[in-house]
Amino acid sequence: MRDRLNVSLPVDMIARINELAVQKRLTRSAIVEAAVASFLSPDGADRMEAAFTRRLDRLTRQVQRLERNSGLTTEALALFVRFWLTVTPPLPPEAQAAAQVKGRERYEGFIEALGRRLNQGRTLLDEIPSDMLRTQKSDERVNDTSD
Repeated sequence: MRDRLNVSLPVDMIARINELAVQKRLTRSAIVEAAVASFLSPDGADRMEAAFTRRLDRLTRQVQRLERNSGLTTEALALFVRFWLTVTPPLPPEAQAAAQVKGRERYEGFIEALGRRLNQGRTLLDEIPSDMLRTQKSDERVNDTSD
């Protein structure tokens, strides 16, 4: 059973409904009925909330990975700097110039190696799990031979 309802809408909205009716080859009533049904449907809001929740969960996981990677990078850099400062003796003034030239050469080599690694898609974070396994196996062998 259907009942008639007269509705007053802005002229531009009626024009948009008319355009859509022509494009979709539907009646204006069918388009308005679908719009009202969508508006009144409780499922629409629930589906939208579920989609937002999934997106927020994904973003949360991405931020957690970024935070972990940032912490790892900071720790690795701090450990390297501490080690370097501990083992590198200060240079006498007459050796400074030669050391700076050698340092520039080594830095250029470092940048080239870094570029190659990044082009290959290899990262330190990818290597850590395999390095950890290798270290554990090595430790196990040492413990087995010392028993």
